[in-house]
Amino acid sequence: MSENRGKTVNFKKARDGEDKVRAVLQEVYQALEEKGYDPISQLVGYMISGEPAYVTSYNGARNLICKVDRDEIIEVLLKDYLQDGS
Repeated sequence: MSENRGKTVNFKKARDGEDKVRAVLQEVYQALEEKGYDPISQLVGYMISGEPAYVTSYNGARNLICKVDRDEIIEVLLKDYLQDGS
């Protein structure tokens, strides 16, 4: 552990694919919207807490989002945001 002190650690993990993550987010967003929830607020709650109850089970949205690691979702969102913003 002390040999990495002061060094930046490279974070790499096997990924499902950005398109899959985007598709899951779109489906979950639509299910939340159809049930009358504020999709952004609900997804933020899920991303911060990891609590799947923030996502409706309608149309399998809860099961769907649980199949994608939250760090993958964050990575795709950041990548899209930063690339679109530049």
